[in-house]
Amino acid sequence: MRVHAYGDDALGDLDAVGLVEEIQEGRVAIPEVIEAAIARTEQVRDELGAVAYVAYDRARVEARDPRGGYFAGVPTFLKDNVDVAGMPTQQGCDAYRGHSLERDGDVARMFLATGLVPLGKTQLSEFGFSPSAEHPRLGPVRSPWDPARTAGASSAGTAALVAAGAVPLAHGNDGGGSIRIPAAVNGLVGLKPTRDRLAQDKLNRQMPIRIVSDGVLTRSVRDTAAFLRESERVYRALRLPPIGDVTRPSRTRLRVAVHTEGIGRGADPEVVDLTLKTARLLEELGHRVDVVPHPAPASVPDDFLLYWAMLAATIVRGGRRLAGPTWDRGRLDQLTLGLDRHCRSNLRRLPGAMRRLRALPRASAEFHRTYDVVLAPTLALPTPLVGHLDPTQDFETVMERILAWVAFTPWQNATGDPAVSLPLATTAAGLPQGMMLSAGAGREATLLELSYELEEASPWPRITA
Repeated sequence: MRVHAYGDDALGDLDAVGLVEEIQEGRVAIPEVIEAAIARTEQVRDELGAVAYVAYDRARVEARDPRGGYFAGVPTFLKDNVDVAGMPTQQGCDAYRGHSLERDGDVARMFLATGLVPLGKTQLSEFGFSPSAEHPRLGPVRSPWDPARTAGASSAGTAALVAAGAVPLAHGNDGGGSIRIPAAVNGLVGLKPTRDRLAQDKLNRQMPIRIVSDGVLTRSVRDTAAFLRESERVYRALRLPPIGDVTRPSRTRLRVAVHTEGIGRGADPEVVDLTLKTARLLEELGHRVDVVPHPAPASVPDDFLLYWAMLAATIVRGGRRLAGPTWDRGRLDQLTLGLDRHCRSNLRRLPGAMRRLRALPRASAEFHRTYDVVLAPTLALPTPLVGHLDPTQDFETVMERILAWVAFTPWQNATGDPAVSLPLATTAAGLPQGMMLSAGAGREATLLELSYELEEASPWPRITA
């Protein structure tokens, strides 16, 4: 049974751009928009488990005196791993007590400068390590399309609220697929920008290989395009070509590569069929499509997992310095602790793994000399039931299941390339199955133009249908 909060209120079924138009034309007032979003959030909060922290009173104050920006008055949430003034940052973790922060981090500063009004923060898996947000104490974040199933990776809370209609768009970030995975299972648009395209908080900037990118999850291509346009006006990545104001498809026909094999794993037969169906749609639209092997070297799965484990080990070993005196590593979940053990057991391999990962952007750039865009399934398998990736299970069991599901998205985190998941496919069970398009570094505009074209050619299902 689907869970959603759409109704006859100030939000209606509008996306963010549509809501901006309603506000600017005076057909709805910002305070009533904020109240509608609060009511909707409360309507689905218990069923979806998507909310980590609420700041409703702050939102009501901002509604009476909104800051400037294109999205002025549009309600939103930020993921609970970025710093927002007046809110704690808990990282989906029980191992320490977060405290109210005095100032916004760089991500929140950029995000809120567009005019968006935060209602609070969304739930994630512990430190974002799992592709399924299943908190041992608070419970899982559930998909509004089927609450028996996971809402996906660490931006799961964001995706669940956007898909359920509580807010039209919200913040996510992606270090191994955590924008694209929840977009894929919740019927949303989720674009991971090019490495360094948008502002980043200090911790992510300090990573030896900056695999994390921030962005949004939305219900329409134009919302994602508008957010990137407005963010670029606040924070400009000078080494990358500007995205600009992308509002329509391009007439340029593209060279499209299709992968049904990920990095070390293949896709489920149903997912392969859905991917090839999308490939045929691209051919019908006039694009040149070739099914080709994935360019990833055989070392990538193990190298990426070891780097991921190194990030966990850094937190486990340095938690008190990062989180303060309330730190208690005994309250970390089994996935985080298992990643720490994996790193320590393979420490001698880490320098070679990082050297090979750092070489991948060049390999990707060479591949994109031949192909403008790559089509692949966002995920190798249909959406699993809650509990399948429960982090309290044996580490080896959970990791094997993670690698079988998340076989496609880490490639772009390693290369730094942009990629977008679009809700172009539906499984036999009636659930969204995202299709992923990726391009060379700095080519977000190409992805947005193609996304507009596909949105027009094959409009995606609505959760209310």
